[in-house]
Amino acid sequence: MTTRDVTIEIKQGSDVSPVAKCVQVASQFTSKIYVEYETKKVNAKSIMGMMALGIAAGQTVTISADGDKIQSGSVTGYVKGDYV
Repeated sequence: MTTRDVTIEIKQGSDVSPVAKCVQVASQFTSKIYVEYETKKVNAKSIMGMMALGIAAGQTVTISADGDKIQSGSVTGYVKGDYV
C-alpha cells in the first residue's frame, strides 16, 4: 500500500466540483484508494464519502492506495493540482 500526505491545491470555479472530479479520477483506476482527513477515512471513489470529509484547498489529507504505483501517483498528482 502506498501512502502519501498531500496538500489540496485544487481551486474552485471549474464546471465540475473538485470533489466530483477527484471521484471521477479515482474511479478510473482498479486500485483501492482512500482519503483520510482528521479522524475520517473514506473510499476516494465514493462521492458521498468524499463530500462528508469537508476538505478545502490548503488542507492536508492522506491518500492511500493499494494497487499499481503509477495509478497511485496519478491520483496524488490530480489532488495536488498537477492536472488542473
